[in-house]
Amino acid sequence: MKLQKLKPVLALCAAGALLSLAGCSDEKSDQSAGKQIDSAVEKTRDATVAGAHKAAELAEKARDNTRAYFESPEVKRDAAAVKESLKNASDALTAKTDDAAITASVTAGLARDSELSARRIDVSTSAGTVRLAGPAPSAEAKARAETIARAVKGVNSVDNQLAVAAAAN
Repeated sequence: MKLQKLKPVLALCAAGALLSLAGCSDEKSDQSAGKQIDSAVEKTRDATVAGAHKAAELAEKARDNTRAYFESPEVKRDAAAVKESLKNASDALTAKTDDAAITASVTAGLARDSELSARRIDVSTSAGTVRLAGPAPSAEAKARAETIARAVKGVNSVDNQLAVAAAAN
């Protein structure tokens, strides 16, 4: 804070001190009251200047400490770890969402096949790998189910665990 900005504050303090002294009913001379006012104004000015210097010093120290904190290797390491964790969480969420969409698409494709739609085929997906489990009416139907699953976008591999039903005599 510059001294120019402190002048109104000093004037108010001086006026307050003057009013306080004027209210006192002592028998001191006008000259003595003037010296007291001057002394009070000077003390107030000195205290204000000292307070302003201390505030500026503390603000500078806080700025330096804040800068040092954010530039410290520990904070940079922690920020990198948080960034990596968020990326991993995002990747995992994307993978789960993709797996759910793949499962839904494979199930819908199987439902469109007349020979497979009436069958209870369990479809699950993990990291793009589709697992088919349950009964298949024939080896051809089992192969067709795998072909349907492989045709879905995002499928990396198919684990075909369908069991071909024994032919009735």
